[in-house]
Amino acid sequence: MNERVMVFAPAPQLTVTIEQLGDEPELHLHAGGQGLWQARMIASLGVPVTFCAVLGDGEVGRALTSLIEAEGLELKAIRRAADSGWYVHDRRDSERETVAEHPGTPLGRHDSDELYALALAEGLRAGMCVLSGAADPGLIAPETYKRLGMDLQHNGARVAADLSGDHLGAILEAGPMFLKVSDEELYADGLANESDGNTGIVKAIHQLRERGADTIVISRAEKPAVALVEDEVVEVHLPDLSVKEHRGAGDSMTAGAVAVLAKGGDIRSAIKTGAAAGALNVTRHGLGTGRPDAIAELEKRIRLEPLET
Repeated sequence: MNERVMVFAPAPQLTVTIEQLGDEPELHLHAGGQGLWQARMIASLGVPVTFCAVLGDGEVGRALTSLIEAEGLELKAIRRAADSGWYVHDRRDSERETVAEHPGTPLGRHDSDELYALALAEGLRAGMCVLSGAADPGLIAPETYKRLGMDLQHNGARVAADLSGDHLGAILEAGPMFLKVSDEELYADGLANESDGNTGIVKAIHQLRERGADTIVISRAEKPAVALVEDEVVEVHLPDLSVKEHRGAGDSMTAGAVAVLAKGGDIRSAIKTGAAAGALNVTRHGLGTGRPDAIAELEKRIRLEPLET
């Protein structure tokens, strides 16, 4: 089995964060975005990653190129004149304040077609694929996900996705083998009502199965995630850990599960490792980060229990 993952990340961003733990401020410069955070976690778990993206030819795009390659990822990029997106966050008072941001320019038809062809070739070569979203849903058409997901799976690759809105609807038509959605995204998309509690989550998860997804995980912030594994709905119970940064837990959960599947592991082990990766991520400021030995220890403490409704 080819233990490699192709991460489809249409529009990564340059992230600039200002922090201050002592007397002097600190500046942190990283490549970011959902796909990058997922790729970073997958690579940290020992699985090689091919990172497929569109990058600008300007200063931001050149900086992103260096930062992505420094992550140890195999970068495969489509270049274009319009520069890549970015944001500047000030976190010196513990709260995250947006100083300025620009998500980037939407992908045109030519860029989308070139990225599709690149991701198709690399995805078939890798065998395991993650289709990630963009910071602004308007940057890439949902149709790209439907087309790419279908063509990858029809030709023997496996597809995992972590999407919402119209992009979620599009990838469901491709029938992904693994799907992660947050409960907030379910509520925003009208797939469940928060007032219905577990009953609404279970109803939504079965609807997602009927619409094409195989294994489905619903992340729920501080509550146990809910998963549909084969035909059983289970709660994913985590160890109690202190939270430093809640952002990125869902991305790490997807990445951890995909890393296990790429190595040939079973789906229940994949969900446990994903949950452990997500749990560890919230104890750190870096998104998509975590020591594999810590994740392995936490995985032993993850429990999958039938959900009572």
